[in-house]
Amino acid sequence: MIIHQPARLKIMSVLMGLEIQEQVDFSCLKKMLGFTDGNLGAHLIKLEEAEYLYIEKTFVDRKPRSFISITDKGRRAFEDYVAVLQGIIKGA
Repeated sequence: MIIHQPARLKIMSVLMGLEIQEQVDFSCLKKMLGFTDGNLGAHLIKLEEAEYLYIEKTFVDRKPRSFISITDKGRRAFEDYVAVLQGIIKGA
């Protein structure tokens, strides 16, 4: 499961806290999670390939900026993952 990897789980957890259609800036997400550019970028690519998030690249004051948002598919995948974890906890 793609979300199971700890860094991706952290990313998805932050994105689940956003309102629908809300975005977070790459730099802000990096600071929140304490990741390096390369580490965050690699995990975002995996999540984007799975269609769990959307990355919008744009320019702000002539500087490149990336904004990340969770997709409906990503929300469902996260909710399903949490349900599996809850089932494991209840069964223990």
